Amino acid sequence: MEFVRDFSDRQSQLFVMIATFLVRTAADAASLQTVIDDDVAEAMRSLASTYETAVRGVIYEHRPSSLPAQRLVSGLKPLLDEAGRSGGTAFERDAAVVMRRLEHAVDEVRGADPARRRILLEMLERVFSKAAQREAAEAPAEASRLIVP
Repeated sequence: MEFVRDFSDRQSQLFVMIATFLVRTAADAASLQTVIDDDVAEAMRSLASTYETAVRGVIYEHRPSSLPAQRLVSGLKPLLDEAGRSGGTAFERDAAVVMRRLEHAVDEVRGADPARRRILLEMLERVFSKAAQREAAEAPAEASRLIVP
């Protein structure tokens, strides 16, 4: 996880949000196509390009060519819009940095084992699924709403 070492607080929060979304999407059994690291890289590339273009004052949506990458973009876009509602160009700049970092992370981790097509997603699943399990275990149980006379 060396690629997150110098993130600002907002960039770290964006990274966690995006990684959590990727883990949930990759684990979705109802999906017809399995998401692979190449889809993640392509989705991050197109979103980063869109945000970088917006920082320059031009509104243009870059689209990925593969359907799984387009599904990732379509699912992630509303989350990013909500998170960046009041952030302006600073948010767009931070989002582009995080997405470029994720795009490059695919190449970095693939170097360790080029045959594995989901190595980054598997790594994110190991990290973020354990964190989600810890949060669920630490969360106080909701009191029962059953009224017994």
